[in-house]
Amino acid sequence: MYRPFEAFRPAGRLISVIGSGGKTTFLRYLSLRLPGKVILTTSTHIRPFPDLPLIDVSHCSRDQAVRDLRSAFSGSRIVCLGFPEPSGKLADPSPVIPFEALLSEADHLIVEADGAAGRPLKAHRPWEPVIPSCSDLTVCLVGASGIGSPVSESCHCPDLFARLAGISPDTPVREEHIAAVLNRENLADCFLVNQTDALPDPDQARRLCDLISRDAFPCALAPRQPAPARSPQCTGPCRRS
Repeated sequence: MYRPFEAFRPAGRLISVIGSGGKTTFLRYLSLRLPGKVILTTSTHIRPFPDLPLIDVSHCSRDQAVRDLRSAFSGSRIVCLGFPEPSGKLADPSPVIPFEALLSEADHLIVEADGAAGRPLKAHRPWEPVIPSCSDLTVCLVGASGIGSPVSESCHCPDLFARLAGISPDTPVREEHIAAVLNRENLADCFLVNQTDALPDPDQARRLCDLISRDAFPCALAPRQPAPARSPQCTGPCRRS
């Protein structure tokens, strides 16, 4: 159901972000627009933000993590927190400090709750997304730049996407295919159709929004980035919160 992006007003203190096609950009965008103290973190994996203070919970207790967080907030109202990994990404910090405890230290908590390996589109595997139990809102990003490209090139987990859409992996993706997958999964409260600046026909974004069964907003949060030549289709199991 189409809604202009100006009408997008996320409600709640813990917002989970899932999907593909601009999650990292959206996390930063949303953190700048929410009032008060904001923590950016993940229930799976997230890229750190070089311009933000980073709380490393890998070698500290819950109490020390809280002290570090309060100290970081004295110099910045937006802080990133996680468990650094050799890959350079941050992992779920909840084994050290639960999401409920983080909520007591900030006005808003934004959680990246799945991954897409840089692809504009994806289908969710049985263990995805990993939504915290205390989440108030789930927002799903959708990369419009994937429209027109074969499923095998534009989608994370292409075989699963093709099966849910009722097409083959060689089929060029159309608006109705994306909507079929999103509606069948039914994982989010609202949807952002991002990368609309990549579409030759702007009405494609409106058509896609109208085909999605929940509120959907078209947007262009940042210039489109090319998808990686290759990316792993499965990143290993993860547990739901």
